[in-house]
Amino acid sequence: MNEQNILIVRCGEVALKGMNKPYFERMLVDRIKKNLKAFEGVDVRRHEGLIFVRAEKDLDLDAIIKEISKVFGVASISKAVEAPSELNAIGDEAVKYMMKLIDERGIKTFKVEGKRADKTFPVKSPEIGRIIGAKVLVGCKVLKVDVHNPDVLLHVDVRSDRTYIYEGKIAGFGGLPLGTNGKGLTLLSGGIDSPVATWMMAKRGMLIEAVHFHSYPYTSQRAQEKVEDLARIVASYCGRFKMHVINLLPIQEQIVTNCPEEETTILVRRFMMRIAERIAKDTGCMMLITGENLGQVASQTAEALVVTDASVSLPVMRPLIAMDKVDIMDKAQEIGTFETSIQPYEDCCTVFLPKHPTTKPKLERILESESRLDVEALVEAAVKSQEIVNIIPE
Repeated sequence: MNEQNILIVRCGEVALKGMNKPYFERMLVDRIKKNLKAFEGVDVRRHEGLIFVRAEKDLDLDAIIKEISKVFGVASISKAVEAPSELNAIGDEAVKYMMKLIDERGIKTFKVEGKRADKTFPVKSPEIGRIIGAKVLVGCKVLKVDVHNPDVLLHVDVRSDRTYIYEGKIAGFGGLPLGTNGKGLTLLSGGIDSPVATWMMAKRGMLIEAVHFHSYPYTSQRAQEKVEDLARIVASYCGRFKMHVINLLPIQEQIVTNCPEEETTILVRRFMMRIAERIAKDTGCMMLITGENLGQVASQTAEALVVTDASVSLPVMRPLIAMDKVDIMDKAQEIGTFETSIQPYEDCCTVFLPKHPTTKPKLERILESESRLDVEALVEAAVKSQEIVNIIPE
């Protein structure tokens, strides 16, 4: 009966999309197929509001589940077996399924939860649970029913042509399928925050392009390699993307030479945003994405963020803005970027760092300082000097 392994993949927010639901489901299927392209003998298709993945028995099922779980839009995954939608056949398959769990895990109690997705099926959901539960009790004499705290909650999902039997759900990340919400340009550094912010926007269905700033030779080649390592981890969730690499040192030197020391950080940040905006417009990105977090450092006070945003016209997305640092760190651990982020390599933000940076900058004063610089020429030179690194998932 079950020559293949069967996985049931459930949509999360996609299921609430109303008239647009088929479009989102197609996008989700396409993304799952892309993540599984390295596995031969895998079939992915939609059917009756679920996505079914069928894989040949000799394939590594856990590796397949890991790849599916990275696809944004996937709420959960279950390993399942199937049977014809007929009570005796369902009961036989349920007994086999439970006998295997007895052998593998020594389970002693169970509960059956029936679901009649096919409303033409003559037996209603509660009765399905009772009938199949009775068959399991007869076929697996070591088991007892426990409706409150069973070792196994056995799901029986009756559909029009087949019935699916499974226990438990492996959580996905949810969100929306990539490509359903435009494209954004993320300012990607080697720290903890920006990779998490990038991941969070990709989770909302946004395609990603990136810009990274360095200050070579004050920052090392290894520092840039660290950022590329981080980018590859992020790409394992959001697919391959381009990273535009900019040497910020000429701009930093001009600021240090011509502007007040305490304004260095905010002035550098405004230049980074201007350069990012130029790249975003050239590459079809709709918005900028940063890992800024309100009040975390001098350049991320409310006043500083307002002055920073005044340098660009594109919207700036800050998905971490109200998160506690410990929660950002937890998310970095979860998605696998944390250990790379904490490697002790310098970045451009630590170069020419003022002793007492202004935390409440005034826009008029910042504009006065910028008037001493050829802002347009500096931005133009930085954009022209960019290098592009193609980031391919690790």
